[in-house]
Amino acid sequence: MLVQIPSLLGAEQVADFRARLEGANWVDGRVTAGHQSARTKRNLQLREDDPVARALSEQLLQVIPSNLLFMACAVPFKIFPPLFNCYREGQGFGAHIDNAIRSVPDSPHRVRTDLSMTLFLSDTDEYEGGELIIEDTFGGKKVKLPSGHAVLYPASSVHRVAPVTRGQRIAAFFWIQSMVRDAGRREVLFDLDLAIQQLNDENPDSAAGVRLTGVYHNLLRMWAHV
Repeated sequence: MLVQIPSLLGAEQVADFRARLEGANWVDGRVTAGHQSARTKRNLQLREDDPVARALSEQLLQVIPSNLLFMACAVPFKIFPPLFNCYREGQGFGAHIDNAIRSVPDSPHRVRTDLSMTLFLSDTDEYEGGELIIEDTFGGKKVKLPSGHAVLYPASSVHRVAPVTRGQRIAAFFWIQSMVRDAGRREVLFDLDLAIQQLNDENPDSAAGVRLTGVYHNLLRMWAHV
């Protein structure tokens, strides 16, 4: 399931992020690549211990849980601290699948990467190419969103970033371990959650809304691993 998260960051927040990323100490993006992806990864990245990266990562971790669409779709248990990358002219990332397990730096914790998320920090008119292309059973889905918007998709999917042909593409990316490991069950809960929200908006006092909310939480009790 691929879900777009509009306005995860507002315009002022994006401007603040971009200002702090100006002149950042970008390094070869292969510093965090696995054996397979290192062969096709051509981009720049901030080191995980970079002070700017850590400050912006902490800021994002405060913002993300307040987004109801993200919470409904991901049902998150753990979020890997966001990382930041930059693609300049001629750079791209070939077809790959994300590592299944990520160790959180300077901690004993590990995150199972059920979901991947890309937050676009460059506007679409700032660069050409650079589309995130996610493969599914219906073919490749091209994603290129306005700054501040994000996309959430299965980390198990084959995906790539098309080469940038003009300008530069700056983004944040990270992974989520969901409380509900099975993707099909997450999709059922997501659809049910959206239906409950719509029903409550249309009829806040609906007894059906109360019962459906109970169904949602009973399914979550059966399926969640925490």
